[in-house]
Amino acid sequence: MRCLITAGPTREHLDPVRFLSNGSSGKMGYAIADAAASLGWTVELVSGPVSLRAPAGVRLHSVVSAQEMFEACEPLFPNCDVFIAVAAVADFRPRVSAGQKVKKSEQSLVLELEPTVDILKTLAARKRPDQVVVGFAAETQDVENYARRKLTEKNLDWIVANDVSRPELGMNADDNAVAILSRSGNRVVFGPAPKPEVARFILHTIALPLPV
Repeated sequence: MRCLITAGPTREHLDPVRFLSNGSSGKMGYAIADAAASLGWTVELVSGPVSLRAPAGVRLHSVVSAQEMFEACEPLFPNCDVFIAVAAVADFRPRVSAGQKVKKSEQSLVLELEPTVDILKTLAARKRPDQVVVGFAAETQDVENYARRKLTEKNLDWIVANDVSRPELGMNADDNAVAILSRSGNRVVFGPAPKPEVARFILHTIALPLPV
C-alpha cells in the first residue's frame, strides 16, 4: 500500500521574516504517517514547517508554502493508493511578497491577498477509480455540514471532520475527536482520544475496502 500524506501548516510570506499561517502543529498528520508505516505501508509525508521528527520508515518532503506543497505532491499522487490530506493549507497568500523586510511606519498597511492552489481539489479531480482520497475539515461551527459540502465539492471518498473551537481538541492539542464521513453516506465517530489512537482508527476505517 502506497500512501501520500500532507501535514502541518503552510506559510505564505509577506516579506522574508513575516508570513500568514495557522496554528496547525502537524501532530495529527504525523500520527497518521506513523500508523501507516507501522502497517507496512510505503509512506510519503509532505510537511509544512513543524517541530516534529519524521516517524521511522517515512519519507519526508519538507515544504513551506501551499505552492511548494502542491509541487511536492503532484508527482507523488499518481503512484499512491491512498492520499490523506491532513495539512492545514493556507487559503490565501499575499499577492506581492516583498524582497526585503517591510519597515514599520505610522501609516496603515493594506494587504492584498489571492487564493492559493487548492491542492486537495486539484489532485482529487485526477484520481483513478482505484485510488482513495481522504480530506480533513477543521471547523469551528456547523462542523459536519461544512465537511459534507467539502466531501462533495472536492470529489473525496472520505472526510474527517473535527471541531477545533474546543481548546482541548484544537490544532495544537494532543487529543482529537473526529467524525469520519464517506461519499456513500457512512458516518463513524471516535474520541476524544490521543491522536495516535485516532490515527489508527482513521486508517482502519478508510482501509476496510482496501487490501491492507
